[in-house]
Amino acid sequence: MTLSVESLSFAYGPRKALDGLTFTLAPGSFTALLGPNGAGKSTLFSLLTRLFVAPQGRIAIAGHDLTRAPLKALAALGCVFQQPTLDLDLTTRRNLLYYAALHGLTGPAARASADEALATLSLADRADTPARSLSGGQRRRVELARALIHRPAVLLLDEPTVGLDAASRRTITDHAHALARQGTTVLWATHLTDEVAPTDRCLILHRGRLLADAPAATLAEGSTLTDRFLTLTGDPA
Repeated sequence: MTLSVESLSFAYGPRKALDGLTFTLAPGSFTALLGPNGAGKSTLFSLLTRLFVAPQGRIAIAGHDLTRAPLKALAALGCVFQQPTLDLDLTTRRNLLYYAALHGLTGPAARASADEALATLSLADRADTPARSLSGGQRRRVELARALIHRPAVLLLDEPTVGLDAASRRTITDHAHALARQGTTVLWATHLTDEVAPTDRCLILHRGRLLADAPAATLAEGSTLTDRFLTLTGDPA
């Protein structure tokens, strides 16, 4: 498995954010992590990226235990966080090259990887544009390109379409599905049921617990995914 989470728990003081979470993701799969705000999605991503350290449970990325071999595990991981993180004073390409250097990529190899990532996300014509001059959807695509520059085995996307218009949301979701078809394991966290395709594997997280794990079409059988989500979580979709 490309990503394995076993019995993962985490608490903020007396409030338990994750409670014995367990799941695995196969190589080249697309999985929607669906949960209302406060379900534990961002906490999970903080643990997967080692911003937080889990006191209980185990995480393995591309076969590397995150606690025992953090550098190898994180080297196989790309992430787009919910909050924008681009340096707005740098050009699109410079944002990518800076991130590449953090992964040990420099010189012609880094530039080639940056240009490839920009081309993949249809941003080649914006390579020398300052990030602050880009639209919200373009900035999100730059962040996605940046996350891919070191060719990670696993890509985490935490509410990546927040604040975007419908066209930009569709562009980002289509790119994420295309990456999965090309072999990247994608975990897409969202609270929006309309971002989940019928064929997507869907993990429904609520109050730190996994309530469902099935294809979205199976969960929606006889109803809709939104209705099923409401029934399980009791929260608005």
